[in-house]
Amino acid sequence: MFTGIIEGYGTVFKIKKENCFITYTIKVPIFLSKKLKLGASIANNGCCLTITDINNLFVSFDIIKESLDKTNLKYLQVNDLVNLERSLKIGNEIGGHLILGHISGIAKICNISINHKYTKIWIQIIDVILMKYIFYKGCICINGVSLTISTVLPNNLFCVYLIPETLSRTNFKTISLNQFVNIEIDYITQIVVDSIERLKLKNITDIKHNLFKSINKLISTFKNN
Repeated sequence: MFTGIIEGYGTVFKIKKENCFITYTIKVPIFLSKKLKLGASIANNGCCLTITDINNLFVSFDIIKESLDKTNLKYLQVNDLVNLERSLKIGNEIGGHLILGHISGIAKICNISINHKYTKIWIQIIDVILMKYIFYKGCICINGVSLTISTVLPNNLFCVYLIPETLSRTNFKTISLNQFVNIEIDYITQIVVDSIERLKLKNITDIKHNLFKSINKLISTFKNN
């Protein structure tokens, strides 16, 4: 698990593509390289990946088809920046919110508004089903960053605000229009919404069952008479 507080960003150094499989290598900051171990779980733009090789400042990861299909990692190019966060340890401060590292889908940057105090970003969800989990003041993870949803609009749109500190510490500093970002829905919100839907469905099913039962009983009564 992760918290959405980015520790640093790496620069894509090399990408090796095979059939439905990618091995990519990033150059990480010196301070972060000293804390990494082979086999450790690291969130790359919010996607949990396993370190497969470490060579000084160069760290490699394997990405399988499922991860490529669900994330923006398939669009990575050499020199792109990737947000990095090591997995959460018991006792660590949770500065953002609990994140699984399981990307829900991708979204597109539709508008960017910048001033000296903050940057406002409008984002459009690609998979419309995910919009039922997007709430005003709710938590969301974008490219591995824990953020608060400030506005929700029709057409699958919502916006978030980024302070200068967030921009300086993440790859949002290079964000551009029409760029795709990774989205992870807050899993607690997802559990609540899905549970309510299942409860409603069960109630509707029970109502239909009782209605048909009553109708059949009524028909049977008429036949007997």
